[in-house]
Amino acid sequence: MTKIPDQPQDIFVPLTQDYLKVFGNELVSLAIYGSAAGGSYIRGKSDINLLVVLTPAGMDKLTEVLDTVKSWKKRRVAIPLIMTRDFIKSALDSYPIEFLGMKNSHILIYGENILEGLSFNPADLRLQIERELRGKLILLRQGYLEAEGKARPLRKLIGNSLTAFIAVFNALLYFKQGTAPQGRRDTIKEVGKLFTIDSAVFILCADIKEGKDKLTNKEVVDIFKKYLQEVNNICNIVDQL
Repeated sequence: MTKIPDQPQDIFVPLTQDYLKVFGNELVSLAIYGSAAGGSYIRGKSDINLLVVLTPAGMDKLTEVLDTVKSWKKRRVAIPLIMTRDFIKSALDSYPIEFLGMKNSHILIYGENILEGLSFNPADLRLQIERELRGKLILLRQGYLEAEGKARPLRKLIGNSLTAFIAVFNALLYFKQGTAPQGRRDTIKEVGKLFTIDSAVFILCADIKEGKDKLTNKEVVDIFKKYLQEVNNICNIVDQL
């Protein structure tokens, strides 16, 4: 088997077989989520995020799955999230953005689709949206100071931070209209339509993240400053919702 799959679906069968060998009937479901499920997977760059849902008894077998996790990590499968049904149900009020992101962008590989039936309290969602936005804005400002305003580290900071903002944007769209698109750029455009922000700035940030831009160092610095400004604008918008 190829160490790094050309496409996520190339590993579905052997991955399922390996987890069934360890957990057997205690394995409730396997699903991938994130970029590998949303059409933006890049071989050799993207990790494949995996959700493993077990019965309570299956949680006692974590030691037995260590070798399996290690083996698949070499093939760009990230350390899995391992949960039970009850844990997911009880955590929806604390982590609605994360579970909403998984619900909106996942592929069921095996078993019961736990994510499909999840629903979210709008008040919980709005609170986490504001908390995440303000926290990430603070981190971006700190990152700018640490980068000393230089283009190369700012380019990296944009790439590393954008994924988290897309997750928040999806949650914001779900809060506002009950649905959210899967694609990164579709999400950005939809947020731009519903709220008074400059979506073109985030599209350029997506180009930077994906290595598709041809911006000069000065242009990257200017984009980062606009990025900060638009995130601050979104914070103010959410505060008034």
